[in-house]
Amino acid sequence: MIYMKYNYKHILAAITLILLGSCADNSLLDFQVAEPESSAQLKYLNDYDVLKSYVDRTTNPNFKLGAGVSVSDYNSKGVVYRLANSNFDEITAGYEMKHMAVVQADGSLALDNVTNFLATAKAAGTSVFGHTLCWHANQNATYLNSLIAPLIVTPPAFANSLDLTGLKNSTFTGWDKSKSGAGISIVTGAGMASSTNVVQLVSSSASSAATDLQLITPSIPVVSGHKYEVVLYIKSDVPGEGRISFEGLSNNTPTMDWMTTGSKTATFKTAVFWKQVRCQVSDFTGSSFKVHLDLGYKPNVTYSVDVNNIYVYDTQGSPSIVNLISNSDFETGDINGWGGWGNSSTRTISAKGEGFGGTGYALKETNPSITSGYWGVQFAYGLAAALDNGTQYTLSFDVKGDNTGIIRPELQSPDYSSNGFGMINLTTSWKHYDLTTTCTAATRKTLIISCGEMAGSVYLDNIKLYKTSGASLTSLTVNKTAAEKTQIVGDALESWISGMLGATKTYVNAWDVVNEPMSDWPDPTLLKTGVGKTLASDEFYWQDYLGKDYAVKAIGFARKYGNATDKLFINDYGLEGADQKKCLGLIEYIKYVESKGVKVDGIGTQMHVTLGSTTIAGIRAMLTNLAATGKLIKISELDMGIMPAGSTTSLKTADVTNDQLKQMSDFYKQIVSAYFELIPAAQRYGITQWALTDSPTGSSWRGGEPIGLWTLDYSRKHAYAGFADGLSTSKK
Repeated sequence: MIYMKYNYKHILAAITLILLGSCADNSLLDFQVAEPESSAQLKYLNDYDVLKSYVDRTTNPNFKLGAGVSVSDYNSKGVVYRLANSNFDEITAGYEMKHMAVVQADGSLALDNVTNFLATAKAAGTSVFGHTLCWHANQNATYLNSLIAPLIVTPPAFANSLDLTGLKNSTFTGWDKSKSGAGISIVTGAGMASSTNVVQLVSSSASSAATDLQLITPSIPVVSGHKYEVVLYIKSDVPGEGRISFEGLSNNTPTMDWMTTGSKTATFKTAVFWKQVRCQVSDFTGSSFKVHLDLGYKPNVTYSVDVNNIYVYDTQGSPSIVNLISNSDFETGDINGWGGWGNSSTRTISAKGEGFGGTGYALKETNPSITSGYWGVQFAYGLAAALDNGTQYTLSFDVKGDNTGIIRPELQSPDYSSNGFGMINLTTSWKHYDLTTTCTAATRKTLIISCGEMAGSVYLDNIKLYKTSGASLTSLTVNKTAAEKTQIVGDALESWISGMLGATKTYVNAWDVVNEPMSDWPDPTLLKTGVGKTLASDEFYWQDYLGKDYAVKAIGFARKYGNATDKLFINDYGLEGADQKKCLGLIEYIKYVESKGVKVDGIGTQMHVTLGSTTIAGIRAMLTNLAATGKLIKISELDMGIMPAGSTTSLKTADVTNDQLKQMSDFYKQIVSAYFELIPAAQRYGITQWALTDSPTGSSWRGGEPIGLWTLDYSRKHAYAGFADGLSTSKK
């Protein structure tokens, strides 16, 4: 062969298009190149058709040949889109339909990316397999852990305008409980602290209207033009519903974001754990008002309200602390004393009504984009004097964003050294924070709030900085019980599954519901656990809170919110191990799940195999055991690396020889052929190739390994032929 000097990039592009053949919608360029010797060894691949053409649809009418894809790559309708649609029946999103990719910091679901993906696939006539609903990895663990974190109760820094005497001495003097339902009483020792009491309110069996169970406060004097805040803490023995209404306002039944859920509602929901109810009012029609706690919506609910932590206070009254921030609530309609800088950001007074609780004003900072360092955008407030070295300070504020992101408050010196208060994960609903730090230098003179990790607007209100020791405020930490955590985590799982299936069930008809339930060590017949482990930032073990029945709950929710005919799978890896312990353990766990009354339609085996360590004997044993269950069987995430004999490290793509690539091709054929041989036709859901191409060097998944059927430039590999030859056995 004569080797000619052509431009390398042009040669590579032409070779790529030649080798793709009919597997992508590309046209050959109108020029000729010399054929390298390496391409001649792969020329036979041009004779192969697209992969899905090798499946015998007569004997396998429901079989789906699948591919794992990146949603962004697929939605861009480039080579990956054409490759997937032409070669495969079904696609699975590698990441973008998982909890971490969808669930936001406030628990809301960002589903636009998912629905666009489904619309693109539907237009192409390609089905989508859902992946995954209940897993321990790729979870928004920050949000989930925040739900079960202790409730920190800090009394307001203002005098309580509400007379609690009638509750504290159990006489109810001044309180109206004439609409008492099945009873209103004081119960000792049942409060958030063991030594505190509660008002217990019980709805009757016929209760259905808000005022069927009602407690009304004594009259509360007000200063005209001031904002008053109402705060209480409530829980119920079963899920309940309530509202706060008023006497003496221009609107006595306002809609509020009572529990910082992100939206204003007429009522709030209660649960078996303590929740804070909080609102601000200012539209008084006279010199006093009353607060009504209306809990009659649902029958047979027992509510508890902590007596020591019911507050109504004047937010512009005389504080019981010395606030070092003079312009703290912005009700003068300006941001005097506050400045800032960075990234063309702005700091302004908000529109009226954008303050905490939807009233008054707030400080508004708008950052056009995330900066390379969190300090790239900052608020700043210059204190009148340097802080005391060695003294602990408390920073109290309400904050929200029009987007999610991170802000970082700190006390700073002119030399930029500082004492930080930690990171705040913003949500789009108002959140209240009480943070502390100890001043470690006599030069701390500026309150800095860094916003470079937040693109959009940040709203701050009711900002207080004061000496913790001089506050006379004792915070109460209320830990959640194991039973409460079980309820909370179960509710979060239901919310996630109901939201995802509600958005996808018109097109997605099969789901990997429970992913990787079984342990690896020391006993693969037991469930995984996060107990005793240092967890990654995206790890959350649902089973540690919901117990062995966590899969029962997950599949039950999928049945409830999906389609009646959906195919629901439990999926795991490493089932092809020689001892078959994990495979048999998974089968036994599925039997347990079904004994609880839910149906598991299929079992997924991932099969991230490695030639040189994975054996065909183990694979055949696994397929035999799985087939014996009578369930649908899916090879869900097939890809292949290679490890030389005697080595413990997989080879990188650049180090693999042509002969080794042929060996991998033969192993693909053995695996796919074994599936069709050992899984009865009625149980063959399908096979999904997880990696279309070899892995890029910097990838987090088998980085730099030759795991695909195509090279990174989308040229067919020997593995393509082995995979196709294996599919051909479906015609036997």
